[in-house]
Amino acid sequence: MPGFISDLYYYLLVLVGAFIYGFPSREMIVVGVTGTNGKSTVVEMIARILEEAGYKTASLSSIKFKIGEKEWLNMLKMTMPGRFAIQKFLSQAVKAGCKYAVLEITSEGIKQFRHKFIKFDGAVFTNLSPEHIESHRGYDNYRKAKEKLFEVAKGIHIINVDDKNAEHFLKYRAENKYGYGIKSYESKIKEVKIVKAEDVKTTESGVSFIVHGSLFIIPLMGGFNAYNALAAVCVGLWRGISLEICKKALEKITAVPGRMEIVARDPFMVVVDYAHTPAALLNVYKTLSNLKSQISNLKNTNRNSKLICVIGSCGGGRDKWKRPVLGKLAAQYCDETIITNEDPYDENPTEIIEQVANGAENISINQSNPYKSVIYKILDRKEAIKKALELAKPGDSVIITGKGCEPWICVANDKKIPWDDRQIVRDELAKK
Repeated sequence: MPGFISDLYYYLLVLVGAFIYGFPSREMIVVGVTGTNGKSTVVEMIARILEEAGYKTASLSSIKFKIGEKEWLNMLKMTMPGRFAIQKFLSQAVKAGCKYAVLEITSEGIKQFRHKFIKFDGAVFTNLSPEHIESHRGYDNYRKAKEKLFEVAKGIHIINVDDKNAEHFLKYRAENKYGYGIKSYESKIKEVKIVKAEDVKTTESGVSFIVHGSLFIIPLMGGFNAYNALAAVCVGLWRGISLEICKKALEKITAVPGRMEIVARDPFMVVVDYAHTPAALLNVYKTLSNLKSQISNLKNTNRNSKLICVIGSCGGGRDKWKRPVLGKLAAQYCDETIITNEDPYDENPTEIIEQVANGAENISINQSNPYKSVIYKILDRKEAIKKALELAKPGDSVIITGKGCEPWICVANDKKIPWDDRQIVRDELAKK
C-alpha cells in the first residue's frame, strides 16, 4: 500500500473513532507523556499524584490501563492501541467520571495518527535517544514524530531541560512551560519555570532529592527516577497541587511493574527491567554497578559482588544497529552475561543472539575499560534466567532486561507465547 494511502487510512480510522465516541477528550484534562525512556513510570507517577489530590483519573501505558479504581494489564504488546481503542478508553473514562487522563504517547502511535482528535492539555518530554530508526528513516524523523505532541498540546509543556534535545521541544508555544532537571541553569531559558532536584542520592532502597526545600524519599531504585519524579511533580504544580501532596503520592510507589522491579533480595538481589535501548541499559547498569559495594557491605560478604546480566534484543527487523551496542554495554558493566532470546518475531533468534554477542566479544582488551564479562549464549530464555540464578551468590545482583513485565514472547507467524520474566525468577528461586 503506497504511503499516502496508508496515511489516509490511519487518519480516517482515527477520525471515525473519535466521531463514534463523541470526541470524549473534550470532557477531560488530558496529559500526554512522550520520550524514549521513562514514559510508563512518569504516567504512573502523574496518575498517583492526581489521585492523591482527590481527582478521579484514567491512565494508559505499555504496562496497564486504569480508569478510577479499575485497572487491567495491557496485554496488547502495543502502547497506543488502534482501531478506535483509545477513543473508546477515553469515552469509558468520561462515563466513569474521570477528570484527568494521562496517556503514554509513542512515536509509532503518532506516525499512525493515533494522537489525533485527542484534546491534549499538556505534554511531557522525558528524554530522547536513538530508537525505531529504521521505521522512521532516521533519528531526526524519530524526534520530529515526538515533537508533534507538542504541536497539539497548548496548555502546558513540561520538558527535561537536561536532555540535549530539549531545545527542539521548547520551541513550541504553550500557555505555560516547565523545565525540570538536576543541573544548574542559566537565565537564558526564558519563560520557563524551572523545577530542580538537588542533593540527589541513590541507594539500594531508592532515590532521594530535595525540591524547593522539600525532601523526597522515593522507594524506586535508580537516579533516573529523580527525573521521572520531577516530570510528575511539574504536572502537579501546574494543577495547583502542593509539593506535600506530590511527595506523599510518590513516596507510596514501592514498585512500577517491570521497571527496575526488585523481584528478590535474598540470597541475592534480582531485578527485572524493560530496558531495551542503549541509553536505558546504560542507566540500569550504572545504577547497579554503583550499588555493588553497598550491597556487599549489607550482605557482609568477604568477596566482591558480581553483576550478572541477562540480555536479548528484539527481532522483526527492529533497530538491528543497536544489537552489538547492547552487547558491548553488557561486556563493559557485567561480570557475567547471558545473551538469550527476547522477541524474535520472524527473524532467526540465534542470529540475533550472535549479533548481540559480536558487540561484546569485539571489545579490545587494550581499552581503558577492558572486556571483563564472561559470555554465555543460551537460546531458551527460561534456561538463561535459570543459569543467571545458578551463577549468583549472596551479595551478587542479577539484572534481567528487555521485557520487563511484558506478558508475551513474540515469535514467527504472529504467535505469542505467554511469558513473565518475574514469575520465572520466582518459580526458579522457589526450587532452591
